[in-house]
Amino acid sequence: MTDKRRMIIRQGLFEQNPVFMQALGMCPALATTTSAVNAIGMGVATTCVLVMSNVVISIIKKLIPEKVRIPAYIVVIASFVTMIDMLMHGFIYELWKTLGLFIPLIVVNCLILGRAESFASKNSTGLAFLDGLFMGMGFTGALFILGSVREILGNGSFFGMQFSEVKLFAFVLPPGAYLALGLLAAFFTFVSGKLSKSSKKKD
Repeated sequence: MTDKRRMIIRQGLFEQNPVFMQALGMCPALATTTSAVNAIGMGVATTCVLVMSNVVISIIKKLIPEKVRIPAYIVVIASFVTMIDMLMHGFIYELWKTLGLFIPLIVVNCLILGRAESFASKNSTGLAFLDGLFMGMGFTGALFILGSVREILGNGSFFGMQFSEVKLFAFVLPPGAYLALGLLAAFFTFVSGKLSKSSKKKD
């Protein structure tokens, strides 16, 4: 594996984690993470759109006039969001109904447009695919951790299975989402900094 690919993987999962390090996609991160299942559903849907839009934009980047590149990117992203929305409606209706408006809102998720502009439009298709995959995995992982913490503390359950009668309802409300996100981001930043220092020492 080349250094470029290793860097993309490391940045997507840790150093430039979309939620904990860059604070991107905060709307779905805060609104859809009341449970681990919802978090994974939102994360996987976003990852699919991110990977496919990155690949297509990387392929057609030379065909898009400079003046209309942003509208063109949005059209590509919106097309894949529509496909994912229809697939979820057809095959996982209950999750689709729970996530509701936040699936169409993937179109305006700054993570996806940001990666299209800053990476996919400037790199090869293979690297664009890798970037989309690992940025998406980092986003999904962050949502899953946040959703798990909020579900466990707020509902005393995990993946819908009740295991405790102790429920801190604040964590399933918006203030609890901000509190959990802040604490997790601080912890993630601390751990990521330690890992980065350790990696530099080895190099």
